Amino acid sequence: MALSTDYSTSASRSHASQLDPKHIDLTHLHPDARAVLDFWFDKDNEACWFEQNDRFDKQIKDKFGDIWQAAKQGECVKWRLAESSLDGNSSITALAGRLAEIIVLDQFSRNLCREQACAFAQDGMALVLAQEATQQPYFDTLPMQWRKFMIIPFMHSESALIHERYLPLFRQLDDATTLDFEYRHKEIIDQFGRYPHRNEALGRKSTEDEKAFLQQPNSSF
Repeated sequence: MALSTDYSTSASRSHASQLDPKHIDLTHLHPDARAVLDFWFDKDNEACWFEQNDRFDKQIKDKFGDIWQAAKQGECVKWRLAESSLDGNSSITALAGRLAEIIVLDQFSRNLCREQACAFAQDGMALVLAQEATQQPYFDTLPMQWRKFMIIPFMHSESALIHERYLPLFRQLDDATTLDFEYRHKEIIDQFGRYPHRNEALGRKSTEDEKAFLQQPNSSF
């Protein structure tokens, strides 16, 4: 089985000069999307990105709970409406809006639904947004941290085909830690076809091999 479209970034685009986030004009970005980006990329919050932190989770619930509910219903499309414009600034604004939407669906879901099925329920939406984002002409000019969170939905996918197709984007990211995490995720998918650590939350029965695997260190994320 093959994807009908090659969504991976071409080698010719991989060395595009990157914008400094401080110099990106987000004046026309939807205020809710801007609030998401300002919060998520705040230096004080970076340490909480991939660690369980009750205070951080509560902040997300209090600040963005309603936005999360809206995003789940596909109601945040206005965040990326400028995408059709040929103007570079408009395209960057649209990509910023798409990034905010991906963060809400892919990351906030995990903060708000720890050890629950709803943590993964929006993964498909986030993945489609990520597929489309990586095809936008200004994607490779975005700051590395922006691109990282745009492609993490590929890492979260339980499709071996998705991991194989988008591995080049992780290699091009120039972030050894994120690339290592993708290799580790891909290895699990190649072995089991799914993430065994999600089984309990999703009501899936674990195989004996999966049970043995889950006893090992670093078997879940």
